[in-house]
Amino acid sequence: MEKYVIKGGQVLEGEVTIAGAKNAALGILAAAVLTDEECIIENVPYVEDTKVLLAAIENIGAKVKYIDEHTVSICGGSIQDDEYLCVDDEYIRKIRASYYLLGALLGKFNRAQVALPGGCDIGLRPIDQHIKGFEALGATVDIDNGGKVVAKAEKLVGNHIYLDVVTVGATINIMMAAALAEGKTTIENAAKEPHIVDVANFLNSMGANIKGAGTDVIRIRGVQKLKGTCYSIIPDQIEAGTFMTMAAATGGNILIKNVIPKHLEAITSKLNEIGAKVIEYDDSVRVMADGRLKCTQIKTLPYPGFPTDMQPQMAVTLALSQGTSVITESIFENRFKYVNELARMGARIKVEGQSAIINGIERYTGASLVAPDLRAGAALVIAALAADGFSTIEDIKYVLRGYENFDGKIRDLGGMIQVVDSDKEVQKFKLMVG
Repeated sequence: MEKYVIKGGQVLEGEVTIAGAKNAALGILAAAVLTDEECIIENVPYVEDTKVLLAAIENIGAKVKYIDEHTVSICGGSIQDDEYLCVDDEYIRKIRASYYLLGALLGKFNRAQVALPGGCDIGLRPIDQHIKGFEALGATVDIDNGGKVVAKAEKLVGNHIYLDVVTVGATINIMMAAALAEGKTTIENAAKEPHIVDVANFLNSMGANIKGAGTDVIRIRGVQKLKGTCYSIIPDQIEAGTFMTMAAATGGNILIKNVIPKHLEAITSKLNEIGAKVIEYDDSVRVMADGRLKCTQIKTLPYPGFPTDMQPQMAVTLALSQGTSVITESIFENRFKYVNELARMGARIKVEGQSAIINGIERYTGASLVAPDLRAGAALVIAALAADGFSTIEDIKYVLRGYENFDGKIRDLGGMIQVVDSDKEVQKFKLMVG
């Protein structure tokens, strides 16, 4: 099984180019099946999650073709309107974003069958708000004994929908289903993340009529038909944030290119607060750190608050800072599973309820680690890069789900990291780097 082997202690310097946003890509790829015409989608991140979703889309009958590594053609005209059409469990249980095909197929055919989603185990993530939205549009939704979500409607009709909690997935799913519904749909308490705006912009480029994306009220006037389009996905704010914290934790100097600085404001603010220096340009940011950083307090919140997907990476950075920091996780209840792994490296972190109390140390010590989920896996890589000595990180399948060429980009910055699949290769790496 593949794992990372890392020699820490290097100051990371140089430039890194950020890939397309994984979370936007997953919604956009699913939305492409709403039209029978070809959609060409550019800046698609070449990661496991997008590859799995594209395989699932092809499996239900769409024509899918990679034009190049980051450009995909999808034509949904070959999908058959069949009452037995079902998204295969083989693909769908691997990634949570499988549920976007519910909204897309329901909008296209007025029926959909999709297995309950998988993905990282970071806490309870129910789909009740998705179901609430579909039912408000006129669908009946059941979960059968095989674990499939089955949604059916005579026709979809616009409605007023108030989401009980802010949820990215339900906001995107309802937007897709409502795009072809009859009449007007209003989503209140909608999520405001950048990838919500990106999915809405993609749908509008296909001929949808969606206004208000990026605010808490989204208004959708259904249209009869959507057309093909060519669209480029926004940069990934979480990948950018990961490299920003990597620069801070290793005392580095990294120019992070192909970003939208406004999307990074919550991360930038906290890094500036703890003593790192962040310089913003039109489409890039430079992060520099010199000496020990300071402590702070963070609470994860829906956008534009501090993103939950950046919480582990920031914790790793704060565990090397002076003083006591507190991180409160308000989104997912199981997001501190990486704390036990950091303890192996010498970190002093105590979890009380939904808060982590972090007493800073001067250095991490290399250790054998296991990645518990996607973002925690990336955070452990940062810790290993900042540590004295060698570390290994197992279960990197999680990291590969969401970061494109992660180890290659780190090597280009001067980091010593390699993907290996045996203890013999670990020893070979250690002999090579000394």
